[in-house]
Amino acid sequence: MPATGLLSVAELQAELTRLQHQNHKLQRINDALIERIESGVTRGNDPYAAFQHSVVLAEQVRERTDALNQAMAELKAVNRLLSEARQRAETAHQHQIRLITDNVPALIAYLNADLVYEFTNKVYEEWYCWPHGVMLGQSLREAHSEQHYQRLEGYVARALAGESVTFEFAETNVNGQERYMLRSYVPNRLASGEVVGIFVLIRDITERRNTAQALHQAYQHLEQRVRERTAELTSLNDQLLREIEERSQAESRLREAKREAEQANLSKTKFLAAVSHDLLQPLNAARLFTSALLERDEPQNAAHLVRNVSNSLEDVENLLGTLVDISKLDAGVIKADVVPFALHELMDNLAAEYAQVARSEGLELHFVGCSAVVRSDIQLLARILRNLLSNAIRYTRSGRVVLGCRRQRGGVRIEVWDSGIGIAEEHLEDMFLEFKRGDVQRPDQDRGLGLGLAIVEKIAGILGHRIRVRSWLGKGSVFAVEVPLSATAPKAQPSQAICEPMLERLRGARVWVLDNDAAICAGMRTLLEGWGCRVVTALSEEDLARQVDNYHAEADLLIADYHLDNDCNGVDAVARINARRAQPLPALMITANYSNDLKQQIRELGHTLMHKPVRP
Repeated sequence: MPATGLLSVAELQAELTRLQHQNHKLQRINDALIERIESGVTRGNDPYAAFQHSVVLAEQVRERTDALNQAMAELKAVNRLLSEARQRAETAHQHQIRLITDNVPALIAYLNADLVYEFTNKVYEEWYCWPHGVMLGQSLREAHSEQHYQRLEGYVARALAGESVTFEFAETNVNGQERYMLRSYVPNRLASGEVVGIFVLIRDITERRNTAQALHQAYQHLEQRVRERTAELTSLNDQLLREIEERSQAESRLREAKREAEQANLSKTKFLAAVSHDLLQPLNAARLFTSALLERDEPQNAAHLVRNVSNSLEDVENLLGTLVDISKLDAGVIKADVVPFALHELMDNLAAEYAQVARSEGLELHFVGCSAVVRSDIQLLARILRNLLSNAIRYTRSGRVVLGCRRQRGGVRIEVWDSGIGIAEEHLEDMFLEFKRGDVQRPDQDRGLGLGLAIVEKIAGILGHRIRVRSWLGKGSVFAVEVPLSATAPKAQPSQAICEPMLERLRGARVWVLDNDAAICAGMRTLLEGWGCRVVTALSEEDLARQVDNYHAEADLLIADYHLDNDCNGVDAVARINARRAQPLPALMITANYSNDLKQQIRELGHTLMHKPVRP
């Protein structure tokens, strides 16, 4: 047999089973031999043979008995080895359990049904300050103080009754250490349901509880802070709401005041725009009369007086026209009619017009032509440039004024240079304010109202053009307006043959004048007759019909004012007259209305438009 010290428990168990089987077999053989001996003696046929046979059987019995004794000895040895192996296995198992439980961060113990300790781990013994193994065999009451036992007694009773119990409380050991423990008692039941012991598990939850308490305190503190902050925010919110309400009421009052002011301003601007026709009518008539007088051969003194009257009327017209313009711009009456056009059409006319004005003031106008095609409203752009040119001449004592263009990416910059007094840099922005005027260079020169650049800025805003200005004090200034180039060519204008001078064309022309103002009619008659025209003036269509057969009589031109009496207008009057004529009369419409709708309507009808005040 191999060395038993190296055999496992299973191998020892198998060897024990084999020896028991062999011993049982030998026992059966021995019983059989004894039975044969006894049966041979009984038969007694041959004493010697029986003796020999008995001797043989006795030897066999002895051999079998020795073998049986040896087997019994081996069986005992195997039983001993098996017992030792079991003991070693149990010891190793207990050591492993002890190793595990001693290293678990919890107090572990086992109490039997009599509440006697049968197991405690290292942590359990260290907490209760007992040497290793000393608590085993002691009862729960003996191992702890009476006070501690009474605290546990009720929970232990519930566990022995078969209930799993978990509870927690603070306890202090004999060394004065205080910890908060979470205890669990689990009953050990047999298959029959009988409770034969209690498993004890105790965990230290001091840190967790302290953390929970700290969190609770922090939460309470936070809640308190939230309540305080909420109260502060509520107070601030209430205050803010009151301020918002007060501000809202103030803004409402301001809006109402602004609305009233805007309404008053709008009423004013609408009034000025609406009455511009009536305001310009007498001035227009006076201009017609003075123009007629200037063209007559009068004595020098009379001509000088007439020229002074004409200049005064022109100044009044300019001032009144400027006021009307600014009012119309504020009222939104003036709208842009943006179309492509060749810039030279405008620039050439302006250069010719202001060259004479500059010469009359002892200045030189230098013009640089431009062939670019731009997109803008030619009438509004002309008003911008006229204002810039007028200002340049007004504020230049000597030297010259330059009108020209510079091409730039996507557009053209139309510039007006002068060698005048210049503007200080800190005053450049103020120059575009209403009623802001510079110092004139001649004592006899009109200073204007200071609305020219304000009108320039407002019209530029309508057109979407940018105004730029640079100035050098004592040296001069340059004002520029940036106009976009057109991607399309302007509409072709019908070619006009070179004609004789205008006055020669007018001699003998038959002209009808339709205006509801008698002074205008008289002024137009005087002016046109002075040019050699045959003139018929009428205050209404009915008045014209009484004087001529307006449906059949020959005529070369019909001049009509747009604003007539009884809610009638010149466009409708011309349409009614031409509707029954075989050959429609060419019409010249005169109006103080600058609206694009009217301009477009007259253009589509093929009429010519002239704005008041009329300058013959």
